[in-house]
Amino acid sequence: MKTEMTMIGEEAYRAAKEILDIAKLESHDIFVVGCSTSEVSGAGIGTFSSPEMAEVVFGGIYQATQEAGVYLAAQCCEHLNRALIVEKELARSYGLETVNVVPQPKAGGSFATAAYKAFENPVAVEHIKAHAGMDIGDTLIGMHLRDVAVPVRIRTDKIGDAHVVCARTRAKYIGGNRAVYDDSLG
Repeated sequence: MKTEMTMIGEEAYRAAKEILDIAKLESHDIFVVGCSTSEVSGAGIGTFSSPEMAEVVFGGIYQATQEAGVYLAAQCCEHLNRALIVEKELARSYGLETVNVVPQPKAGGSFATAAYKAFENPVAVEHIKAHAGMDIGDTLIGMHLRDVAVPVRIRTDKIGDAHVVCARTRAKYIGGNRAVYDDSLG
């Protein structure tokens, strides 16, 4: 019989895989995730931070991003102004300025802490423009998406007890009614 933690890890992997497939991200695109382990556990956001739960959820999502060849950006909680933990390679590739902070379960959140521990060369950045994202437990990732976010419904709409909301982004349409658009961009 599967344990609850195993099932939650599988839900996280399945949800990430679904949105990554739908969003059609390309190699080295950015996928941002905000996660409240409190919500996953059935408690109110910010009330029951769980490093063990974070490692399970992070593990499932990280596996999906690795298989897709995309970068994962882990959003910190509001105590670190929703900074993001990313691989140093991502920060360099996208010309992002790093900031000096190491997330902790009660200051940054358990999910960001799990990312910091798991990444090869973790760094923190304040701003990013991700190509797609997943919000686990209503953590508000919208500020980290590119300008035109498109809501995406996936079958796995919960991880544990947490509500899951996903989005992909597309290029802006400009030029008005006489413009011609390339459908492959959006």
